Amino acid sequence: MWGLGGQAGPGPSHPQIRAHDQPGDKWLVIERRVYDISRWAQRHPGGSRLIGHHGAEDATDAFRAFHQDLNFVRKFLQPLLIGELAPEEPSQDGPLNAQLVEDFRALHQAAEDMKLFDASPTFFAFLLGHILAMEVLAWLLIYLLGPGWVPSALAAFILAISQAQSWCLQHDLGHASIFKKSRWNHVAQKFVMGQLKGFSAHWWNFRHFQHHAKPNIFHKDPDVTVAPVFLLGESSVEYGKKKRRYLPYNQQHLYFFLIGPPLLTLVNFEVENLAYMLVCMQWADLLWAASFYARFFLSYLPFYGVPGVLLFFVAVRVLESHWFVWITQMNHIPKEIGHEKHRDWASSQLAATCNVEPSLFTNWFSGHLNFQIEHHLFPRMPRHNYSRVAPLVKSLCAKHGLSYEVKPFLTALVDIVRSLKKSGDIWLDAYLHQ
Repeated sequence: MWGLGGQAGPGPSHPQIRAHDQPGDKWLVIERRVYDISRWAQRHPGGSRLIGHHGAEDATDAFRAFHQDLNFVRKFLQPLLIGELAPEEPSQDGPLNAQLVEDFRALHQAAEDMKLFDASPTFFAFLLGHILAMEVLAWLLIYLLGPGWVPSALAAFILAISQAQSWCLQHDLGHASIFKKSRWNHVAQKFVMGQLKGFSAHWWNFRHFQHHAKPNIFHKDPDVTVAPVFLLGESSVEYGKKKRRYLPYNQQHLYFFLIGPPLLTLVNFEVENLAYMLVCMQWADLLWAASFYARFFLSYLPFYGVPGVLLFFVAVRVLESHWFVWITQMNHIPKEIGHEKHRDWASSQLAATCNVEPSLFTNWFSGHLNFQIEHHLFPRMPRHNYSRVAPLVKSLCAKHGLSYEVKPFLTALVDIVRSLKKSGDIWLDAYLHQ
């Protein structure tokens, strides 16, 4: 096997590769082959930022985690190939556990052999059916009972659940975990995300794939790059030492209730989503989103008038936003959050995630995101198979001394607030004494 320039090729820890992690100059390693993605990154379907986060790293496991048809994708990589690692060169950077990497890849292959990446059409058909049923039920309540406070509150609650479940279904589609062909997943995601929710599928994937590639890593995971509004993990000490005080961070666990759960979907997501569609010229997504607003307002305008339907829409979004924040962050905020550590795939995912005890209700209510560890290790796996792969993941963690944390549901929710308070206290201590 020949390396760069016909010589024994350097691994990612070698300066020749490590130096190529700059804007406009990116190399990465996939399956022991070295690729120069500097110019091609802008054409990467997942976005240049996503692939760029793996610059000068061994991205083999991320490559396998994100792509359905590996042979098809390899055709696009072939022109970018500039060398291969020599047999004696490690493919991992730094003091990483080569045995863990090998064992995880064996586990991934075992999951494929067990058909755990095959989706159940009945399962996902039921999910879509019950979402549509809730949409119809909410409208019928207002149509039959009138726009009084009680029917309106009940309808808003049902619509918020429908919106939450739509988040989960589009999330499945975004990860290409339902259909065997990527295109079918993408088209279906546009329908669910656009017509049923009023958001852009491209915007969501742009954000969410970065989160999966580098969970809980500042400036790579958008979900934790929330300073200066909230301080998480290592940013608490950094802000304290630099005497930065834009908000009373020692009280962030309290103002979280005012601006976190109520406003994320209603304000942050709405503005960010619209800006993304306009700046990136995602006109098809804009039309899909417009179809949601047209359907929603035309359906309820006859009952409420313009001010009433706006208030009704805000109520649904606020309720939905509470679900989104608590459910999606209970597995991440209490875990390690900081700067890039250049870990292997399994270690980086396990450090940033924990599970919540399963039950029929929790599985449904959270869209199986209570199996966050399994989801992050195998993002393309259909969620109904997480419970089947979980024992294998536990065994892998036990073998390598890795934490496989499972919490009660209420404890996981409370831990969000505890983590915010802990980060705020750390900031205050650093601010006053360092």
